[in-house]
Amino acid sequence: MSCESVRFRSSFLEEISYNKVMFIVGLLRWWYTIGWSQRARMVLARLDKTMDFFSIGLLLRTMFSLFRQDGAGSIDGPLSVKFQAFLGRVISRVIGAVVRTVVLLVGVVAIVLQALLGVLVLTLWATVPAMPVVGFILMIGGWVPWQS
Repeated sequence: MSCESVRFRSSFLEEISYNKVMFIVGLLRWWYTIGWSQRARMVLARLDKTMDFFSIGLLLRTMFSLFRQDGAGSIDGPLSVKFQAFLGRVISRVIGAVVRTVVLLVGVVAIVLQALLGVLVLTLWATVPAMPVVGFILMIGGWVPWQS
């Protein structure tokens, strides 16, 4: 082998090694910048859909509205008919408040769980690239998960 071919081969191997390192650096750069921001946008979009589904603000504004608008019209007639209509509207408002309160509580729990899940997803997203290193260290240490 001539000196020139050895030099070419050496520079070629150095270039391949450099490209492998830069590929990993590029992946990590994407993972912690663009990838993480895309994941955060996905988490926020899911949270926004959950908040829109339960419509917390609308539930609070209409808490004591008539349930399904039962008895919404005006009633003319004797006092007993008016009292019966009034009592029907009160019962409808109580039913509406109970239903809206249950949906409100379920919505708040769902939103809180969705937010906690989003924080967990973003935290796991940050730790995933380190997992091979952690696994290698555990392997060198002799830890085997199924033999605790």
